[in-house]
Amino acid sequence: MTTFEINAIGNVKQEGGKAIIQIDEAYKEALKGLGDFSHVYVLFWADRYADDDHRATRVVPLPYAEGVDSGVFANRSPVRPNPILISLCAVESVDEAAGIVWVNNIDAFTDTPVLDLKPYYPVTDRVKDATIPAYLQGWPEWFPEEGIGLMPHEL
Repeated sequence: MTTFEINAIGNVKQEGGKAIIQIDEAYKEALKGLGDFSHVYVLFWADRYADDDHRATRVVPLPYAEGVDSGVFANRSPVRPNPILISLCAVESVDEAAGIVWVNNIDAFTDTPVLDLKPYYPVTDRVKDATIPAYLQGWPEWFPEEGIGLMPHEL
């Protein structure tokens, strides 16, 4: 088995009901120009699910599709061999000097370790005529723009 070393670049925090990504001092310089983007992918480590039992799970019941079990590679469950998760977030603002990125709609708990940030590029990050399973039919086409800081499970 090949192993890798991954280091967190910061953490998810909450400030005044909004979600922020607090970047570690060593990586603040890497925020240069991020404020010019409307959206950012936040990759994070689901540390609450990083134990051996959760990492050994291969199939999970879907809480949003009654009676449907799914392989972890076919859903976004935090229970997976490598609990690396991703949220596409609207960038509210960026304070490069303080190492803070204010975001909307991040599906992460407070103090979750952040692994990386990647800007959203509309030309490469969207797919025309994408298909989804029947149990996802009827979901909205777009995420609500009024957004919140952290997802409902954090409030």
